[in-house]
Amino acid sequence: MALHCSRTCRKYLLHVAQENIEFRLPEIKSLLSLNGESFIPEENFDEKSPFWVLNSVSEEGIRRVMKRTVCAKSVFELWGFGRTPQELQSSLKNWPVENMVPYLTRDSTYKINIYTFNKTLLHQQRIQKIDALEFLPFQGKVNLKNPDHVFCLLEDYGSDPNCIPDEPFRIFFGRWVADGQRDLIKSHSVKKRHFIGNTSMDAGLSFIMANHARVKPNDLVYDPFVGTGSLLVACAHFGSYVCGTDIDYNTIHGIGKASRKNQKWRGPDENIRANLRQYGAEKSYIDVLVSDASKTIWRAGAVFDAIITDPPYGIRESTRKTGSQKEIIKPPEDYGGESHVPVSMAYHLSDIFTDLLNFASKYLVMGGRLVYWLPVYRPEYKEEIIPQHPCLKLISNCEQTLSSHTSRRLITMEKLKEFEYTDELAHLVESKFSPYQGHNSFREKYFSGLTKKTGMQEAKNLKIEG
Repeated sequence: MALHCSRTCRKYLLHVAQENIEFRLPEIKSLLSLNGESFIPEENFDEKSPFWVLNSVSEEGIRRVMKRTVCAKSVFELWGFGRTPQELQSSLKNWPVENMVPYLTRDSTYKINIYTFNKTLLHQQRIQKIDALEFLPFQGKVNLKNPDHVFCLLEDYGSDPNCIPDEPFRIFFGRWVADGQRDLIKSHSVKKRHFIGNTSMDAGLSFIMANHARVKPNDLVYDPFVGTGSLLVACAHFGSYVCGTDIDYNTIHGIGKASRKNQKWRGPDENIRANLRQYGAEKSYIDVLVSDASKTIWRAGAVFDAIITDPPYGIRESTRKTGSQKEIIKPPEDYGGESHVPVSMAYHLSDIFTDLLNFASKYLVMGGRLVYWLPVYRPEYKEEIIPQHPCLKLISNCEQTLSSHTSRRLITMEKLKEFEYTDELAHLVESKFSPYQGHNSFREKYFSGLTKKTGMQEAKNLKIEG
């Protein structure tokens, strides 16, 4: 099937990374919408494919996307496409010559790369494929080190490494436009970070969350369960001002036992501010405070452009809030006139999500986004358990598998209406039917599934030994 195109049409080929597969499309859609453009794929679009053909996007818009995305590797202006070399050649001949000429002039230099997905070609095979493109009107000189223009022939051999075909399923040819920001995953790795904790968010996922939230320069971004500030680092990289709160005094102040291997105690400069300073983003840091997420400290009124967070699930970090276990409030006189510091008590997951969505509906600006992780017990999962709110619209729901029986879902919501008191009442009624009721609801399911799996494996091992 050849790719036909009018003289005014431009199509772009996006080469996406084969990891975090469910997160890729929402990220690209969010970044395009940030630039006022839409994702319009080709017919028979396959979300799991490493190659996406995009329609009706501008080159300026796609370049802006590539300056942000960590899910896409490269993008090309698509000149031709086919299932066979003959179809590719026919498609390339239909591409308007005037679209090619600016990149093929006599005084320019170029090179052609060959990329194959799921197959390795010998050097001689690559040369043969490049020679087969001699019908294209190249007039410049080849420069392999520093060319003015780069072109690429991309071949798709499917995704099954145990059944690689002799010939590719699809062949693309196009002009390289830009690379994505995959290098950020390595440069911002938590392994190299100054201040980390037991649950510091992976760098790649942090940038994905920031992109799903569409954070941009001069936005104000808030994390109510800030921890060691991994999400603040990602948002600050894109120019947002960042702040956060957490109930853990030691984490906020960077004191106590260290999480890093072979280190007993945290150093004097291990804190969130130091993390942003490490990446040259300290100017974006507002502050972090010790605060209980269940008891807001903010004045009424929309203030945040985005709220991005990873609430505790009760597995590696406990779910806590301040207050008496018996909910008894005693006056200062009962403590000799001194202020009483409330003890810590259980904070049910259902209450965490109820409070989080209510907070977002009150404090997000119109069109602002809430992005958070929702832990899921997979045997019981259904879309109906995703918390909803009258003021918030669900934008995307992406799964990251943690084990055979558990996963977590990255939920992105957008504020569509101003908060009213009746919205909170409706949300409270709905949350009563949440599967996250009870302090250890997810934790118990997590470990019961783990025990069952371990028991089955032990039984299997005994059978083998017998």
